[in-house]
Amino acid sequence: MTHWYCTLCHTETSSKDQPERCPNCSGEKIMLTDKEAGIPKTPEDVRDIARKRLKGLCAAYPACDGNFDKICQKEAYGKPIGFGGAGQGAGFRANALALSAIRLKTRVVGEHVEPDTRTRFLGLDLDFPVMAASTAGIERYNNVVSEVDFCRAVVRGSREAGTIGWRGDTWFYTPENNPALRVLKQEKGHGIPIFKPRAQDVLKKLISLAEEAGCPAVGMDLDGCGSTIMAKHGQPVFRKSMAEIRELVEFSSLPFIAKGIMDPDDAEACAEAGVKVVSVSNHGGRVLDSVPGTAEVLPEICHRLKGRVFITADGGVRTGYDVLKMLASGADAVLLGRDIIRAAVGGGSLGVKLHLDHIHKVLKKALFMTGQASARGANSKILC
Repeated sequence: MTHWYCTLCHTETSSKDQPERCPNCSGEKIMLTDKEAGIPKTPEDVRDIARKRLKGLCAAYPACDGNFDKICQKEAYGKPIGFGGAGQGAGFRANALALSAIRLKTRVVGEHVEPDTRTRFLGLDLDFPVMAASTAGIERYNNVVSEVDFCRAVVRGSREAGTIGWRGDTWFYTPENNPALRVLKQEKGHGIPIFKPRAQDVLKKLISLAEEAGCPAVGMDLDGCGSTIMAKHGQPVFRKSMAEIRELVEFSSLPFIAKGIMDPDDAEACAEAGVKVVSVSNHGGRVLDSVPGTAEVLPEICHRLKGRVFITADGGVRTGYDVLKMLASGADAVLLGRDIIRAAVGGGSLGVKLHLDHIHKVLKKALFMTGQASARGANSKILC
C-alpha cells in the first residue's frame, strides 16, 4: 500500500496504485506524490521536479535571464515561443540586466527592528508585497498539467503564502469556457483575473463573470494587443483607446488594473481613465523585442503617478533582493511570473507556497540589512 500526498489540497490517501485523481479535490495524478519517495520541502526540490516535467521548454537554470545558452531562448520564426522572449530575447534579457545593475546599500547602524513586510492592496491585507503574475496557457506546455490544476495551484499557493494570485488569459480561454474564472469561482474569488484586450462586448461578459465569482478586482493586459496567437485562433485582440479603457472602468464597480505599461504617457492616460492599478511590465519580453527592462522605466512612471494609483512591477524578478530593488525604485508591489509557473508545475499549491515563502524570507532579510523598518518605507535612498 502506498501513501499519496496531494500537492494541491494537502490531503493524504492510500492505495496500491497511483490514483488517476485526488479523491478529495479531483486534482490530476501529476499532483499526487508518493510520501515515502518524499514530499518537496524546498523550492529547489520543486524546481528539480519542474525541470523534468518541462523538458525541452525550461531547464529551471539558476539564472533565468533569457541568454542564448538557455534552451528557452531562440528565434521562433513564427512558432510559439514557449518560455522564451520574443524575437532574439533582448527584452527578456533587458529585464534581468536592469535589475542586476541596481545595487542595494548596506545599513547596519541603528535601532534593532524586525522589518514589517505587510501591505494593503485594493482593500486586501497581504503579508508581503509580492503577488503571482497573470500567466496562462500552461496546459499546452508538454501537456504536463491541466489548466484548471495550474490555476488552482497558483490561487491556493498564493493564498497559503499570505498573498493573492493574478490569473491570465490566452487563446483557448473563452467566456463560455474560462479555466481561470471557473477556478476563481470555486475558490470564492481569491484571485484577480487579467484579460487580454478583446472586443469590448467580450470583455464586459468576462468582467461580469469575475463579479459573479467574487473577485476583488479585474484587469486588462494592454500589451496583449500584440498577441498573434489570439487572432490566429479566432479571438482577436485590439489596441485600446483611453475612452475604451474608461468605458470598462465605469462598467464595473470592481477596481480596474491596466497591465503592460512601459511608457509614462500611457501610464498617465490609464490613470486619467480611472484605473486603480498601473502594472509596469513588458510581458516578460514576450510581445516586443528590444524593449528596455521594466526596472529602467519604472522610476519615471512612479515619479508621474506615485500616490495617484497603486503601481506594480514585474520582469526579471527572481529573488527577494530583486523585489526590494523594485520597491525602492517606486513600485508598491511586485509580480512573479516564470518562477511561479515552475513552482506550480513542480509542486502544485505546495510548490507555489514554498517559493513565495522563500521570497518573503529573503525580502525580510534584505529590508533588515538595508536598515528598513517596513517594505512600505523602501525608497531610492537604499540604492547605490
